[in-house]
Amino acid sequence: MVIGGVDEAGRGPIIGPLVVAGVSVKESDVEVLKSIGVRDSKLIPRPVRERLYRIIKEVASKVVVEKIEPRVIYEYVSHGKYERLNYLEAIVMAKVIDGLDADVVYVDSCGPTDRLERDIRSHLKRKGVRLVVEHHADRNYTVVGAASIVAKVERDLVIDALKERWGDFGSGYTSDPRTLEFVKRLLDSGELPEFVRKSWKTLDWMKQKSLDDY
Repeated sequence: MVIGGVDEAGRGPIIGPLVVAGVSVKESDVEVLKSIGVRDSKLIPRPVRERLYRIIKEVASKVVVEKIEPRVIYEYVSHGKYERLNYLEAIVMAKVIDGLDADVVYVDSCGPTDRLERDIRSHLKRKGVRLVVEHHADRNYTVVGAASIVAKVERDLVIDALKERWGDFGSGYTSDPRTLEFVKRLLDSGELPEFVRKSWKTLDWMKQKSLDDY
């Protein structure tokens, strides 16, 4: 039996893509991943994540990565409720799951699990796959932890490349003062690059604040 896991990284930041990753392994190799310390990427320091990432790619039967760019996120979120991001994720997760060739796939969910499962199934081409959609699946299933590591490392690589071009703007999250200062400078310059998410409430607030300053 082949076991798959799917998770994402970068759902909340104002800068960079949302990355959805999937990993599938033979059932016997799940213990291999567990033995080397694979678990939820949020619990692992970056150097360790990067080392595990390389091993995961060697052990896995399939590794599938999809990046949702900010402009695509904007197209979905700006024309409806925030829940549309969940629907966009479901579409991309279905594409990832189709590429895993797994018999059963565990999926980490940020929203209502029944809705996410329904939306994923409506876009799956491989109708026979068994889905298990749960909150905290990245902590409960090693293979989802592996997917979370792949997603996080892949997003980090994108952020690193952006920093080489634009300088150190911090984490890309709105809780980071360096990120907010960077975005404010961009707003003051009158142009936002495509890697900035234009649909975030914090950005709307910053735009209004800039207008109020004049």
